[in-house]
Amino acid sequence: MDIAGGSDPARRTAGQHARAVVERLRLRTLAALGVLAVATALLGRTFGLKDVRFLGSEVALLATIFVVWRYVLPLLARRDRGATGEEEVGTLLEELPRERWRVIHDATLGRGNVDHIVIGPPGVFTIETKSRPEPVQVRNVHGAILRQAHAQRRAIEQVAGVRVEPLVVFSRAWVDRPLATRKGVRIVPARMLVGYLSKRQPMLPAQGIEFVSARIGTALAEHASAQRGGAVVGRPGAGSSRTGGRATLR
Repeated sequence: MDIAGGSDPARRTAGQHARAVVERLRLRTLAALGVLAVATALLGRTFGLKDVRFLGSEVALLATIFVVWRYVLPLLARRDRGATGEEEVGTLLEELPRERWRVIHDATLGRGNVDHIVIGPPGVFTIETKSRPEPVQVRNVHGAILRQAHAQRRAIEQVAGVRVEPLVVFSRAWVDRPLATRKGVRIVPARMLVGYLSKRQPMLPAQGIEFVSARIGTALAEHASAQRGGAVVGRPGAGSSRTGGRATLR
């Protein structure tokens, strides 16, 4: 399914949205500092170094530098770590056999961003990636994370028409009870993700995998098209794969 006037949303790479947010924030921070620095220099040159306007601009520049150091740089570090975590989990998912699995990265249907959607013989899974480095106790996983995972599950179930299992994957952290569930969400350390998916009991035949992949791919394309105010071009419901001119889901 080709999308008129834009790229196929099913072809997005792991962490694409998170990485773009990091780059935008970094560029805006540098631009703001640059503008203030230039304005301060011009004021000093125009009115003199003892002029109150120049002194005020110096204070504003120093205050901005403090805010950047105290708040923006830690935020950038967290966002960068999150994007890296999504990229690492995406790389792990590429280990799944391509002929039997479909993986969609960085998917959005207008209800937030789903880091990864996995469709394979065991069924359909949504993956919310967390990159915190500290050890994780399953019983202490924050309720907001679990609600986010369930919201993603419901959104994809509505589109796919099949049951979806929500996973929260920690890309780096040690998990005290790996593969345990909390309030219906399975908590998985990244190192165990591919093994967990591969060992699940098969539920979907090959045609079922293609059908579900096509439904999700079409929904993503329609949402992206609606966001641009354009139209989806191509045969509705066309299957999704890596070849043959159809949307690549992996």
